[in-house]
Amino acid sequence: MRKLVYYIATTLDGFIAGPDGADPTGPDGFWPIPEDYIRHIAAEYPETLPAPARAALSVTAEGTHFDTVLEGRRSYEIGLKAGITDAYPHLRHLVFSRTLTESPDPAVELVPGDPVDKVRQLKQEDGKDIWLIGGAELAGALYGEIDQVILKTAPLTIGAGIPLFSHKAAFDPRGWELTGHTVLDSGATFTTFTRATGPGIPATGK
Repeated sequence: MRKLVYYIATTLDGFIAGPDGADPTGPDGFWPIPEDYIRHIAAEYPETLPAPARAALSVTAEGTHFDTVLEGRRSYEIGLKAGITDAYPHLRHLVFSRTLTESPDPAVELVPGDPVDKVRQLKQEDGKDIWLIGGAELAGALYGEIDQVILKTAPLTIGAGIPLFSHKAAFDPRGWELTGHTVLDSGATFTTFTRATGPGIPATGK
């Protein structure tokens, strides 16, 4: 069965964006993007680079992790404000929104219904894993469906901002196993956690 993977950049204090929710890697952003960080993503997760970055870096690799990307409306609108209607044309791209009535791009699939139901359907389909790009609202709604978390942690704290999961997410403690860890010279880390199961660790978290 395909896994739902929350592959996301975070600060040391657990924020994925500033309080305004704007792109932290944009022209006025605060997020460090060292050269070794980009090299690592291009080598290990090339499909997660948006199309403009792939073109600029001459990245054509299909990638081995994901063939589908999911994001919420607020996350999607960051690209729209930059004039990009589909940042991931090389992936099946689904946007979850109850307010958008028409997709700005024919290749982007709008999902107005329950994210959990849709993800459970996607998991039953053939293919590579499913990348949950964010934002926090969608991650909170899909908290119980996440099978793996890959944190791209910057050596940075910001004090306040948008957390990994929306505060609307239910309180539901879950155990995770460390299954991968890469430390770059710049101080950025890529850490993979897989849902833990076994004696004393209920799979449902309840």
